[in-house]
Amino acid sequence: MISLKDIKKSYILPKVTVEVLKGIDLEVAEKELVAIMGPSGSGKSTLLHIIGCLDRPTSGTYILHELDVSLKTDNELAEIRNREIGFVFQSFNLLPRFPAWKNVELPLLYSGVLAKERKQRAMEMLLKVGLSHRAEHYPNELSGGEQQRAAIARALINEPAIILADEPTGNLDSRSGREIIDIFKGLNKEGVTIVLVTHERDIAEQAARIITIRDGVCQSGCY
Repeated sequence: MISLKDIKKSYILPKVTVEVLKGIDLEVAEKELVAIMGPSGSGKSTLLHIIGCLDRPTSGTYILHELDVSLKTDNELAEIRNREIGFVFQSFNLLPRFPAWKNVELPLLYSGVLAKERKQRAMEMLLKVGLSHRAEHYPNELSGGEQQRAAIARALINEPAIILADEPTGNLDSRSGREIIDIFKGLNKEGVTIVLVTHERDIAEQAARIITIRDGVCQSGCY
């Protein structure tokens, strides 16, 4: 499903060029659950952003579902993101002025789905992650674990084939973190491909494969 060949990423600053990824070769099969680990500054989040079509590599080839993503326009990348990929972030990224169900329905606004259907699908996704009873609550009325459940429901609303999660348990206590990982494992059993970045070894060990990144290079678990 995901194939990266010699992916490099550099950022040009006023007085220096920072090379973050230095030739990543990596494959993720359909319906896999993989974890990416590495020290701070190793390039984990940059790699995830490239996989999620949020950023472009400086060079190299990225094949997603047999499509050469590196050749796509910005509009085509946006369409791929909306159709194929769901994102879950450490900071939840919920809008404080909307209740949980309205946060979950937001991606459907860009797809032209009618309001009645948007709410119905949002409620279905909240039920799927065990949060339907908190649908009318605002983010500041939800615990960290509940906010992350809402964020996962939002990521699922367009029924993506891939979920990308960047430190999804980083702001949670250990119990909430385990519950979130159990949700991911359940989704994976249903056929969703999941790639998560984590610095927590016990979380990574719940995945079928651990990919280790260090100094912008994939060191182990790359295939």
